[in-house]
Amino acid sequence: MKKFISVLTVTVLMAVLFCSCGGKYTAGSTARGEITVVSREEGSGTRDAFVELAQIVDEDENDITYDGAEITNSTSVMLTTVKGNKRAIGYVSLGSMSDDVKALSIDGTEATAENIKSGSYKIARPFNVCYKEDTLSGAAEDFLSFVMSEEGQAIIEKEGYIKNDTAAEYEPMDNIGGKVVIAGSTSVAPVMEIIADEYKSKHKDITIEIQQTGSSAGISSAIEGVCDLGMSSRDLKEDESVKLKSDKLAMDGIAVIVNKSNALTDISSETVRKIFSGEITDWSQAEDK
Repeated sequence: MKKFISVLTVTVLMAVLFCSCGGKYTAGSTARGEITVVSREEGSGTRDAFVELAQIVDEDENDITYDGAEITNSTSVMLTTVKGNKRAIGYVSLGSMSDDVKALSIDGTEATAENIKSGSYKIARPFNVCYKEDTLSGAAEDFLSFVMSEEGQAIIEKEGYIKNDTAAEYEPMDNIGGKVVIAGSTSVAPVMEIIADEYKSKHKDITIEIQQTGSSAGISSAIEGVCDLGMSSRDLKEDESVKLKSDKLAMDGIAVIVNKSNALTDISSETVRKIFSGEITDWSQAEDK
């Protein structure tokens, strides 16, 4: 009987410990102690979009990501880092989500393609392709046409992104060949590689090279003529838009992710802001104030 009471007491204490106004827990959470905030590098389109949408900015719209955050330089490194740290919290493109980590609901809304399309999930951003229209090669123009076509957009939808509803039928150009160089966002790159593989199966005389360099670097490369197409997970800035044309190829959500051992399932947008700005640094503080 005493053993039963002891077990019951421990269970009740654990339930109290993991109860939080800022998030919903189930017994067994291992997210205790100092929070490991994991962010993308400066210049990342995912970071730019995330800090803007999650309001991790000051009154002048400057990025105020926590100085103690662990910085990763790609989507794959972000996933690996959160997977390997029970106290970690980070963010990643929804289309790049892995079963190795867990996406949290924000304000009670799951990060799904359906919720992004309906507008109920607020942390969402565009996937863009930018280029110099007047110097685009025939091969690059034809590949871009395929990306934006019904066929290309079907691949985008299959991979879990929100397709462009204005897609038209693909009409291939005749007698084209050469090489298309694409550079930029590590979030856009995975789906771009899948589209490129399908395109190359139809066009044996065209080579496509995809470089994962980050959104800002991809945009700069397109401006400088180093690549044919720049991939970006943010909109062009005013000075960039006068030099490049940009097409939206998809919409994507940004999922807030934690280690799978973390029993947290839902978190408020305000708590997300406080964690990533450094106002909250311990899991015990992860609640609305």
